[in-house]
Amino acid sequence: MIRISSHFDSGSIDVIDATDPANIRLALRPDNASPFSQWFHFRVSGARGTDCVLNIGNAADSAYPDGWPDYHAVASYDRENWFRVPTDYDGRTLTIRHTPRHDAIWFAYFEPYSWERHQQLLGGALEASPWAELLPLGVTPDGHDFDALRIGVDTPGKRKVWLIARQHPGESMAEWFAEGFLEALLDTQNALGRALLEKAVFYVVPNMNPDGSVRGNLRTNAMGANLNREWATPSPERSPEVGWVRQLMQQTGVDVFLDIHGDEAIPHNFVSGCDDIPSFSARQAELQVVFNAAWLTASPDFQTVHGYENGKFGPETLTIATKWVGETFGCLAYTIEMPFKDTFDRPVPEVGWNGERSRQFGASVLAPLWAVVDRSR
Repeated sequence: MIRISSHFDSGSIDVIDATDPANIRLALRPDNASPFSQWFHFRVSGARGTDCVLNIGNAADSAYPDGWPDYHAVASYDRENWFRVPTDYDGRTLTIRHTPRHDAIWFAYFEPYSWERHQQLLGGALEASPWAELLPLGVTPDGHDFDALRIGVDTPGKRKVWLIARQHPGESMAEWFAEGFLEALLDTQNALGRALLEKAVFYVVPNMNPDGSVRGNLRTNAMGANLNREWATPSPERSPEVGWVRQLMQQTGVDVFLDIHGDEAIPHNFVSGCDDIPSFSARQAELQVVFNAAWLTASPDFQTVHGYENGKFGPETLTIATKWVGETFGCLAYTIEMPFKDTFDRPVPEVGWNGERSRQFGASVLAPLWAVVDRSR
């Protein structure tokens, strides 16, 4: 008998009918307090050696239906090694086809980043360096610890570099990126990391949305807030996560800001800057050019041809983290976007864009940071 379950960390799916393995009918489950849907993560058991066809019938009603063409779901037998499986979209239904080799298999929209791994990431950073410090900022509505890490000694004259990730919980590649970044920065044999810590102190929030991550939400926190539209006027009741980070930023100042995300439709890694904020300056424009040039040299996975058009966010512009930070602090502020699909220029079809590639991309961002750190004031 086939069973489909999602009652675990970041699990999400609605089961309509699982009696016929050739036509298993599923539906995307919306976020707990908002209509956003796209993320899925579930286990199929009892289907070993059975040709399974899993139909997600409401895919066209998801938050970003443009993300489904050329998309392939990920699967794993051990929740450590994830691979892509045949997936089709007919304009209405997303269909996943697979014959499991074992008694249980997990499927997901993207390689998950668990709350347990988040705890290990914090502990590993603190263990790796005497200059790493945990900054507890609050407790979320669901009771999760909300923490930042300070890396380096905050002495006068040092640049303040901020990196936050996973405002949108379904964009789990963002925390994989943060993991790779922290590992490279804290590696005592990494020359760029050592050099950067001589010039800058880093404030890192690896997971801005713990509640949404554990609940299996795509885009919102437990209160139904899209955190990346809360930066102009965060609410202590609706979006405390943003309020806590803003408060610390205003205490420390910000010289460079990176906000890590994933994009459903665009099969490229790209950045979105502050060109459309009211106070955008020639200095900020120059920093963007220097940052881009250095990252293009450091990582072939980065490109600047494909991305968002200026003015994309209209009246929401200054409610977005990158735009608010750039406007408030006059600094280099960038949103970094990675794909849910494979990268178009350098695909790896077996795994697509995944956690490990995101980790390596996160480590590579040290190079452009080094290029701008002395220019950031």
